[in-house]
Amino acid sequence: MRIFVVDNHDVLRRGLRILLSGHPGWVVCGDAKTGTEAVRLTLELHPELVTIDLDLPDLNGIEVTRRIKEALPATEVLFFTTHEEDHVIAEALKAGARAYVLKSDSEDKLIEGVEALASHLPFFSTRASEMLLNHLLTNGVESDQVRILTEREREIVQLLAGGKSNKDAASRLRISVKTVETHRAAVMRKLGFKSITDLVRYAIRNKLIEP
Repeated sequence: MRIFVVDNHDVLRRGLRILLSGHPGWVVCGDAKTGTEAVRLTLELHPELVTIDLDLPDLNGIEVTRRIKEALPATEVLFFTTHEEDHVIAEALKAGARAYVLKSDSEDKLIEGVEALASHLPFFSTRASEMLLNHLLTNGVESDQVRILTEREREIVQLLAGGKSNKDAASRLRISVKTVETHRAAVMRKLGFKSITDLVRYAIRNKLIEP
Protein backbone atom coordinates (compact mmCIF):
# COMPACT_ATOMS: atom_id res chain seq x y z
CA MET A 1 0.00 0.00 0.00
CA ARG A 2 1.32 3.41 -1.02
CA ILE A 3 0.99 6.11 1.67
CA PHE A 4 1.44 9.88 1.40
CA VAL A 5 2.26 11.89 4.56
CA VAL A 6 1.20 15.52 5.12
CA ASP A 7 2.47 17.46 8.16
CA ASN A 8 4.10 20.88 8.50
CA HIS A 9 6.63 19.71 11.11
CA ASP A 10 9.76 18.30 9.48
CA VAL A 11 10.77 16.06 12.39
CA LEU A 12 7.31 14.54 12.77
CA ARG A 13 6.98 14.04 9.04
CA ARG A 14 10.28 12.16 8.89
CA GLY A 15 9.26 10.11 11.93
CA LEU A 16 6.00 9.11 10.27
CA ARG A 17 7.87 8.06 7.15
CA ILE A 18 10.14 5.79 9.19
CA LEU A 19 7.29 4.33 11.27
CA LEU A 20 4.97 3.60 8.35
CA SER A 21 7.70 2.38 5.98
CA GLY A 22 8.75 -0.17 8.60
CA HIS A 23 5.42 -1.98 8.32
CA PRO A 24 5.40 -4.96 5.90
CA GLY A 25 3.64 -4.10 2.66
CA TRP A 26 3.55 -0.34 3.23
CA VAL A 27 5.55 2.19 1.22
CA VAL A 28 5.62 5.96 1.85
CA CYS A 29 5.60 7.32 -1.70
CA GLY A 30 5.97 10.98 -0.74
CA ASP A 31 5.27 13.76 1.75
CA ALA A 32 4.35 17.44 1.91
CA LYS A 33 4.43 20.25 4.46
CA THR A 34 1.83 22.60 2.90
CA GLY A 35 -1.73 22.07 1.76
CA THR A 36 -1.13 23.24 -1.79
CA GLU A 37 1.87 20.94 -2.16
CA ALA A 38 -0.11 18.06 -0.67
CA VAL A 39 -2.91 18.41 -3.23
CA ARG A 40 -0.50 18.73 -6.17
CA LEU A 41 1.68 15.75 -5.23
CA THR A 42 -1.22 13.52 -4.24
CA LEU A 43 -2.86 14.04 -7.62
CA GLU A 44 0.45 13.17 -9.28
CA LEU A 45 1.27 10.11 -7.17
CA HIS A 46 -2.20 8.60 -6.59
CA PRO A 47 -1.49 7.01 -3.17
CA GLU A 48 -3.96 4.57 -1.66
CA LEU A 49 -3.87 6.43 1.68
CA VAL A 50 -3.01 9.94 2.93
CA THR A 51 -2.26 10.86 6.56
CA ILE A 52 -2.86 14.54 7.19
CA ASP A 53 -2.80 17.15 9.95
CA LEU A 54 -5.30 19.99 10.26
CA ASP A 55 -2.76 22.81 10.72
CA LEU A 56 -0.94 23.57 7.48
CA PRO A 57 0.63 26.86 6.32
CA ASP A 58 -1.90 27.58 3.55
CA LEU A 59 -4.91 25.33 2.94
CA ASN A 60 -5.89 23.49 6.09
CA GLY A 61 -6.23 19.72 6.29
CA ILE A 62 -10.00 19.77 5.87
CA GLU A 63 -9.82 21.72 2.62
CA VAL A 64 -6.99 19.52 1.36
CA THR A 65 -9.07 16.44 2.14
CA ARG A 66 -12.02 17.83 0.18
CA ARG A 67 -9.85 18.43 -2.87
CA ILE A 68 -8.16 15.05 -2.71
CA LYS A 69 -11.45 13.18 -2.35
CA GLU A 70 -13.06 15.13 -5.18
CA ALA A 71 -10.22 14.17 -7.52
CA LEU A 72 -9.37 10.72 -6.10
CA PRO A 73 -12.47 9.30 -4.37
CA ALA A 74 -10.81 5.91 -3.83
CA THR A 75 -7.92 7.39 -1.82
CA GLU A 76 -8.45 6.95 1.93
CA VAL A 77 -7.65 9.84 4.29
CA LEU A 78 -6.56 9.53 7.93
CA PHE A 79 -6.46 12.64 10.10
CA PHE A 80 -3.48 12.62 12.48
CA THR A 81 -3.66 15.78 14.56
CA THR A 82 -3.64 17.39 18.00
CA HIS A 83 -7.18 18.73 17.51
CA GLU A 84 -9.86 16.85 19.44
CA GLU A 85 -12.66 19.40 19.13
CA ASP A 86 -15.91 17.69 18.15
CA HIS A 87 -16.74 20.08 15.31
CA VAL A 88 -13.28 19.59 13.74
CA ILE A 89 -13.71 15.81 13.77
CA ALA A 90 -17.18 16.11 12.25
CA GLU A 91 -15.94 18.48 9.55
CA ALA A 92 -13.04 16.16 8.69
CA LEU A 93 -15.54 13.34 8.16
CA LYS A 94 -17.75 15.51 5.97
CA ALA A 95 -14.70 16.36 3.88
CA GLY A 96 -14.09 12.65 3.27
CA ALA A 97 -11.71 11.41 5.97
CA ARG A 98 -12.60 7.98 7.38
CA ALA A 99 -10.08 7.70 10.22
CA TYR A 100 -9.14 10.12 13.00
CA VAL A 101 -6.20 9.58 15.36
CA LEU A 102 -4.80 12.07 17.88
CA LYS A 103 -1.08 12.77 18.14
CA SER A 104 -1.42 12.12 21.86
CA ASP A 105 -2.45 8.52 21.08
CA SER A 106 0.07 5.68 21.00
CA GLU A 107 1.89 4.56 17.84
CA ASP A 108 -0.29 1.45 17.89
CA LYS A 109 -3.43 3.54 17.35
CA LEU A 110 -1.95 5.12 14.23
CA ILE A 111 -0.97 1.70 12.89
CA GLU A 112 -4.46 0.38 13.68
CA GLY A 113 -5.99 3.32 11.83
CA VAL A 114 -3.90 2.71 8.72
CA GLU A 115 -4.64 -1.03 8.85
CA ALA A 116 -8.38 -0.31 9.08
CA LEU A 117 -8.30 2.01 6.06
CA ALA A 118 -6.26 -0.56 4.14
CA SER A 119 -9.34 -2.76 4.48
CA HIS A 120 -11.61 0.23 3.73
CA LEU A 121 -12.96 0.28 7.28
CA PRO A 122 -13.38 3.48 9.36
CA PHE A 123 -11.30 3.99 12.49
CA PHE A 124 -11.41 6.46 15.40
CA SER A 125 -9.26 6.53 18.50
CA THR A 126 -11.23 6.37 21.75
CA ARG A 127 -11.07 10.10 22.48
CA ALA A 128 -12.01 11.00 18.90
CA SER A 129 -15.01 8.65 19.09
CA GLU A 130 -16.18 10.28 22.32
CA MET A 131 -15.90 13.79 20.87
CA LEU A 132 -17.68 12.83 17.64
CA LEU A 133 -20.54 11.24 19.57
CA ASN A 134 -20.82 14.39 21.68
CA HIS A 135 -21.04 16.48 18.51
CA LEU A 136 -23.76 14.30 17.00
CA LEU A 137 -25.81 14.30 20.20
CA THR A 138 -25.47 18.06 20.64
CA ASN A 139 -25.69 19.38 17.10
CA GLY A 140 -27.00 16.67 14.79
CA VAL A 141 -25.30 15.36 11.68
CA GLU A 142 -26.10 18.24 9.31
CA SER A 143 -25.55 21.26 11.60
CA ASP A 144 -22.35 22.75 10.19
CA GLN A 145 -22.69 25.57 7.65
CA VAL A 146 -19.35 24.95 5.91
CA ARG A 147 -20.94 22.33 3.67
CA ILE A 148 -23.10 24.94 1.87
CA LEU A 149 -20.11 26.95 0.61
CA THR A 150 -18.35 26.25 -2.67
CA GLU A 151 -14.59 25.63 -2.80
CA ARG A 152 -13.98 29.15 -4.14
CA GLU A 153 -16.18 30.67 -1.43
CA ARG A 154 -14.22 28.85 1.28
CA GLU A 155 -10.96 30.16 -0.19
CA ILE A 156 -12.29 33.71 -0.12
CA VAL A 157 -13.57 33.32 3.45
CA GLN A 158 -10.09 32.15 4.53
CA LEU A 159 -8.41 35.14 2.90
CA LEU A 160 -10.87 37.84 3.99
CA ALA A 161 -11.22 36.50 7.54
CA GLY A 162 -7.42 36.31 7.68
CA GLY A 163 -7.16 40.05 7.11
CA LYS A 164 -6.75 40.25 3.34
CA SER A 165 -8.55 43.00 1.40
CA ASN A 166 -10.75 42.27 -1.62
CA LYS A 167 -7.86 43.42 -3.83
CA ASP A 168 -5.36 41.16 -2.02
CA ALA A 169 -7.71 38.18 -2.30
CA ALA A 170 -8.24 38.85 -6.00
CA SER A 171 -4.49 38.98 -6.58
CA ARG A 172 -3.87 35.79 -4.59
CA LEU A 173 -6.60 33.84 -6.43
CA ARG A 174 -5.91 35.48 -9.82
CA ILE A 175 -9.46 36.68 -10.27
CA SER A 176 -11.01 40.15 -10.50
CA VAL A 177 -11.92 42.28 -7.50
CA LYS A 178 -15.51 42.26 -8.79
CA THR A 179 -15.54 38.44 -8.67
CA VAL A 180 -14.28 38.50 -5.08
CA GLU A 181 -17.03 40.97 -4.16
CA THR A 182 -19.64 38.75 -5.81
CA HIS A 183 -18.46 35.65 -3.92
CA ARG A 184 -18.26 37.60 -0.67
CA ALA A 185 -21.85 38.77 -1.07
CA ALA A 186 -22.96 35.20 -1.80
CA VAL A 187 -21.22 33.92 1.35
CA MET A 188 -22.78 36.60 3.54
CA ARG A 189 -26.20 35.83 2.09
CA LYS A 190 -25.87 32.04 2.52
CA LEU A 191 -24.67 32.33 6.11
CA GLY A 192 -26.94 35.20 7.08
CA PHE A 193 -24.05 37.43 8.15
CA LYS A 194 -24.03 41.22 8.24
CA SER A 195 -20.39 42.08 8.96
CA ILE A 196 -16.81 40.92 8.49
CA THR A 197 -16.71 40.28 12.26
CA ASP A 198 -19.34 37.56 11.82
CA LEU A 199 -17.25 36.10 9.02
CA VAL A 200 -14.09 36.05 11.16
CA ARG A 201 -15.90 34.30 14.02
CA TYR A 202 -17.31 31.76 11.59
CA ALA A 203 -13.87 31.10 10.04
CA ILE A 204 -12.27 30.58 13.47
CA ARG A 205 -15.10 28.34 14.68
CA ASN A 206 -14.82 26.13 11.61
CA LYS A 207 -11.00 26.09 11.59
CA LEU A 208 -10.70 27.93 8.27
CA ILE A 209 -8.22 30.26 10.01
CA GLU A 210 -6.38 30.21 13.31
CA PRO A 211 -7.43 32.73 16.04
